[in-house]
Amino acid sequence: MAKWGEGDPRWIVEERADATNVNNWHWTERDATNWSSDKLKSLLLGLSVENEEGTCEVTEVSKVEGEASINNRKGKLIFFYEWNVKATWTGKSKAGVEYKGTIEVPNLSDENDMEDLDISVSLNKDEPDTLLMNLMKTKGVDKFRDALQSYVGFLKTEFTQGMILPTANGVAKPQSTSQSKAKLDKTEISSSASTATPVNTGVKIPTCKFTLKETFLTSPAELYRVFLNKEMVQAFTRGSATVDGEKGGKFRLLDGNILGEFTELVPDEKIVMKWRYNTWPCEHYATITMTFLDRSSETELKVEYRGVPNSQEEQTKEGWKRYYFESIKQTFGYGARLF
Repeated sequence: MAKWGEGDPRWIVEERADATNVNNWHWTERDATNWSSDKLKSLLLGLSVENEEGTCEVTEVSKVEGEASINNRKGKLIFFYEWNVKATWTGKSKAGVEYKGTIEVPNLSDENDMEDLDISVSLNKDEPDTLLMNLMKTKGVDKFRDALQSYVGFLKTEFTQGMILPTANGVAKPQSTSQSKAKLDKTEISSSASTATPVNTGVKIPTCKFTLKETFLTSPAELYRVFLNKEMVQAFTRGSATVDGEKGGKFRLLDGNILGEFTELVPDEKIVMKWRYNTWPCEHYATITMTFLDRSSETELKVEYRGVPNSQEEQTKEGWKRYYFESIKQTFGYGARLF
């Protein structure tokens, strides 16, 4: 994955600081337009649904028009995005007849709830009627909406990494851009602070500790296996992964954005690991301890986090809830109430 400012010029991030903005702390901006366009295309292209009538697949993303940006005001991230998305879908009936149509979303925006999106499905002109339209208007629309929701999640977690990261001298160096529109009443993610010393870096940076709990409708043994089995990890992360499920084994997930090492394994009871985003300060890892508690017909998972950079607390919490907890439940049917 290209790093900011390297390789493809589309990924270069320009920085702007107000004349009174010492150390870029009070106001910084980052243009997320090019990144968002590529991310939306990658999430939507290839989406497919199937029923007894046949299959339908998104075969082309023909239009992604709009803009996106993130603003950092005094440690708070404010998100702005507005998109008009249009894609081509191709259907094939069980009899082998092919159909083509479009699916369009004119109002993907931070001002609209995901449930309120207008997602329209149509057949191309001169195409005969087909029951595959019902498939696209139900399962197809749901899957399209889920992909758009994933984009918003990635925007708030993957893209924001490094915006308020501390450096060796303790001064934050967030990145920003010259092309964005600030809307101050948008979604905000705040960071909290405590001071600790990360291990093996030789650099003191502000870090925090916190705990998340979640309940899954499965046994401790089965849930434990989800985190160590490569095929199961690839299933809930929906992508390729490297997982060596042994003590000292390393893992790499989500296109290399998440990496770490298993440092302690107690079968069916506990997993301790070194864990990091690839944009955290060099060689800085958080320590994450997962405890699997048998609650009769379900398992309570207690996850303790230590050494997470202050600026990454909320992003880390949101990322774990969405891309670990919720994704595991949806993928394996372990759905249960949230704490």
